[in-house]
Amino acid sequence: MQVPETGDTDTFSRTFTPQEVRDFATLSHDEGSHHVESDDDGRLLVHGLLTATLPTKIGGDYDVLAREMDFEFPRPVYTGEEVTCRWRFEHVTECEDRYSLSARAVCRNEAGEVVLRAEIAGVILK
Repeated sequence: MQVPETGDTDTFSRTFTPQEVRDFATLSHDEGSHHVESDDDGRLLVHGLLTATLPTKIGGDYDVLAREMDFEFPRPVYTGEEVTCRWRFEHVTECEDRYSLSARAVCRNEAGEVVLRAEIAGVILK
């Protein structure tokens, strides 16, 4: 595995389906009507923490063990919308048995509107 350096970036995009939202509602027990009943346009509101799987997917690609994650959800995400997450390693510091890091992630919908901001602190074990 290549260890990231300060300033490195990565991106990941996905479009959530109604079935994924319903499955997450069942798994998380967050079954609010807006997550399980379609709106007038046939969409479901995607859970914030399901949207947060975009930055966690990128962190997983680097074997990041998160110690802190702070999320802000300024706009809703709906099924059928492509969401793109851009992750940036703000600081990566080598220690004896690990790399300590901080990162920021911003997720945007197809219109370019910010739907999630995240600050992450964690480690990558050697």
